[in-house]
Amino acid sequence: MPRALAAIVSLAALTLAACQSTPSRVHASSTQDEAMLGRIAALEGEWELVGDGATPGDGSVFTVSGAGSNVREVMFPGHEHEMTNMYHMDGDKLVVTHYCAGGNQPRMAARSARETDEGTVYKFEFDSVSNLRPEHDHFMGQMTLTLLHDGTIRQDWRSFDSDGNLTEPVVFHLRRKTGA
Repeated sequence: MPRALAAIVSLAALTLAACQSTPSRVHASSTQDEAMLGRIAALEGEWELVGDGATPGDGSVFTVSGAGSNVREVMFPGHEHEMTNMYHMDGDKLVVTHYCAGGNQPRMAARSARETDEGTVYKFEFDSVSNLRPEHDHFMGQMTLTLLHDGTIRQDWRSFDSDGNLTEPVVFHLRRKTGA
């Protein structure tokens, strides 16, 4: 019995040492930051929804924070269903955490920005979700952000339903508010 107890104590000590080791570090590059986050930071200001179903006052406000290390987007500011997206770099990935009106916080990441005929496209893929509860029937899982050549923005949001299937996209078109 003492040998078994000694083995358990040794295993516990090794496990504790492993848990207290230096956390992993992902190094970022200023070139990658500018290429990815810099374009999002350039959106700073007020944006309004355009197109079918848009009502005056709906839109987003982008602000740069953290000495330029993150961008906050408030969707539908002042409305009951106001939501926040936080964009920041994590090594070579641009990450967005969506603080949903549903009460959960999905995290999605884009590894690159792709230039297309329409504009610059960021495809954010699901990474994780926090605060997901059994009563939540869906959570955001993908977002394609397109910075269109005409100066407008298109966001294509897709969520995962309770069975894990991706839903059809919900699309928002935004243009910079004049005089803002």
